[in-house]
Amino acid sequence: MKFRIGTRGSKLALWQAYFVQNRLERAGHETEIVIIETKGDKILDVSISKIGSKGVFTEEIEAQLATGAIDIAVHSAKDMQSKLPEGFELIAFSKREKVNDVIVSHNSKVDLQQPITLGTSSTRRIATLKHYYPHIKTVDIRGNLQTRIKKMEEGLCDAILLAYAGVHRMEYDDKIAHTLSTKEFIPAVGQGSIAIEVHQNLSEDKKQVLRYTLNDKKTEYCLIAERAYLKYMDGGCSIPVFGLATLQGSSIEMEAGIISLDGQTRIAIKLTEEAAEAEKLGILMAKQVLKAGGDKILKEIKQQL
Repeated sequence: MKFRIGTRGSKLALWQAYFVQNRLERAGHETEIVIIETKGDKILDVSISKIGSKGVFTEEIEAQLATGAIDIAVHSAKDMQSKLPEGFELIAFSKREKVNDVIVSHNSKVDLQQPITLGTSSTRRIATLKHYYPHIKTVDIRGNLQTRIKKMEEGLCDAILLAYAGVHRMEYDDKIAHTLSTKEFIPAVGQGSIAIEVHQNLSEDKKQVLRYTLNDKKTEYCLIAERAYLKYMDGGCSIPVFGLATLQGSSIEMEAGIISLDGQTRIAIKLTEEAAEAEKLGILMAKQVLKAGGDKILKEIKQQL
């Protein structure tokens, strides 16, 4: 059986595609990698929230899935929009990497109590910094990891705020100056996992192979809960929502919330539910966050963007 694997062309995206390719080939299948440029790769001088949060890194790839030019698309799960277009589904999630945000710097240590400048284009990270570390300045920084590090070294900022998973996969662990606690920096939904997207026209035989070969069931439970939360909140890259579900035996413990763009108001709620009720948990989390004042924050954010 042969699988054509669609991916973006950055080094990190290709690492993920090669990871999937390796798993499929070890299971005895043929593969071909197809590189596709997306809107998010082409527009690097504007923050993602201003480009439009839906499908920034996926739209062009999904077009190829729909025509059958590729069989599967490999994405960072955190880049996936909360509502997939008609006919598409996420069929598998890789085992999750460490979920933390980290600070990458050419200096060995970073003191968050000092007035430093951090590079990030994430509204969630910017709002969280404003809440916990209001003295820290931020500057927009786009591009692949290598480009961002180069911009930092050229003096754009003192350090960069990134997901550990990408830094680790690109073997830049030696540049991690500080690992942020998930008690403050609850990650973006899906952070640390690789998502496999397919179109409904893909054969059932191929879908079964993908599920069996690539899906990590424990991670899937957590991401079903997180993505249900994100979908109900109608959140995209421009909305600073966050959510992290962890499996504890047969139960899922989840903490999720939203933060105002100015960092002044942060709402976070914790709930536990049976893993089999993952989607129900995500929806319940969203309802409670909205009821606790999240609806007002969401409305204000959408008016400002």
